[in-house]
Amino acid sequence: MSENNPYLRYSDSVEVPEQDEEALSARIIESMGRVNRANFERHRHATRDAHAKSHGVLVGTLTVNEGLPAHLRQGLFSEPRSYPLVVRFSSAPSDVQSDRIPTQRGMAIKVLGVEGPKVLPEHRDETTQDLLLVNHPVIPFGDVAAYWRAQQFAERRAGASELSKRVTAGLARGAHHVFNAAGIQNELLKALATPNTHILGQTFHSMAALRFGDYIAKISVAPLSGEVRQFIGRTIDADTQPSALRDLVVAFFREHSAEYELRAQLCTDLARMPVEDASVPWPESVSPWQPVARISLPRQEAFSPERRVYADDVLSFNPWHCIEAHRPLGALMRLRRKAYEESSRFRHEMNAKPRVEPRSLADIPA
Repeated sequence: MSENNPYLRYSDSVEVPEQDEEALSARIIESMGRVNRANFERHRHATRDAHAKSHGVLVGTLTVNEGLPAHLRQGLFSEPRSYPLVVRFSSAPSDVQSDRIPTQRGMAIKVLGVEGPKVLPEHRDETTQDLLLVNHPVIPFGDVAAYWRAQQFAERRAGASELSKRVTAGLARGAHHVFNAAGIQNELLKALATPNTHILGQTFHSMAALRFGDYIAKISVAPLSGEVRQFIGRTIDADTQPSALRDLVVAFFREHSAEYELRAQLCTDLARMPVEDASVPWPESVSPWQPVARISLPRQEAFSPERRVYADDVLSFNPWHCIEAHRPLGALMRLRRKAYEESSRFRHEMNAKPRVEPRSLADIPA
């Protein structure tokens, strides 16, 4: 770090595991497994233990910006070139629930043709780089102990009715307004009070940190083209259609294309921008978002039956499907390494589908 380069250099020492992390992680994964098995018994079909419901699956291109400064020319973004990619829009819960229930939404990105040393030994021959993003800048349960408490609540609520979940969201919105009026910021209430807005107008965040070559960063993706910027903050009417978000995505991409901006926020200070506690917002006043690439999604059929089955039953999105230059960092990312592996194993085994990574867009059904 210098006066001309304020960004903190990556080293293994930025991660400091909690003393009881292994034991708590094991409990969390066991709880997730019980929820997965219960969902399977309800549907007789295995789903992801998070982001179970797809709203659209798109193919397109990621183009790295030209003329990036040295601190941004890192890893995947080292040179100005284009990569094919797959994007999956989703809702965060572990069960396929109605879009009438406001909840967090997700954007999972799989970039193809990425060379470089992989973090996972079993993925050393793969050429994919995954980025998993949610429309909230932080994880309200930012360390393993807090996540364990949240997971216990989630397991108890797994079989709750749609009405109960809608009431919970409404109460959270009311409480959030009260807290906000009093000048109190509560990230959990913010997350629970997520308004039901158009998914294509959302800004999505990695929430937790990852290695950014020589540095440390968080990643976000924001609407760029006018076609999707028009949806920013637009409330949707999901009362009459439990899959309203899918219908919106499908209808849009039959007629329009979309562009999104991929940005990096580099860490300058572990005290103010911690890696181990993902519940702490990184202040943009200290380190603003910096554009590094553009995502282009052309007109296409976003949710054909063949593409839906491939995305839901074959594709895996995992932050640990990555090159070493973008290694996930922090307690919850370490938890996800084990949790995502177990969830994927169960889903593919119960649905009798192969665990394979796409090599090109030709592998993605039209």
